[in-house]
Amino acid sequence: MTTTLTAQPGTAQPGSAQPGLTTVADRAVGRIAGRAALEVPDVLDCAVTARVTGGVATLDTRLDLRYPAPVASTAARVRAHLVERVAALTGLRVSVVDVSVGVLRAEAVPVRRVR
Repeated sequence: MTTTLTAQPGTAQPGSAQPGLTTVADRAVGRIAGRAALEVPDVLDCAVTARVTGGVATLDTRLDLRYPAPVASTAARVRAHLVERVAALTGLRVSVVDVSVGVLRAEAVPVRRVR
């Protein structure tokens, strides 16, 4: 699904007869949100599905987190960051961000063996 955004009055380019239209696809919003989620510390990987209706986006996010990251506070940081970044980058209002945690991964530390 795609949505069409109309430019606000007074923002049209000089000399144009009418405001322009911008179309944002669900997949594009999902990719933007996925990259934004990786900006949050302790997020190792993520998958985001977006649904855009009108000028409103809803996001379903699945995260892989670094162990022993605090899950609840990390999910809250991701939620707040996605609302801010998706709005800034797309102009859409984010109404819902569902977050689920798929995997907690410990960083691989090489084990030294004594001979």
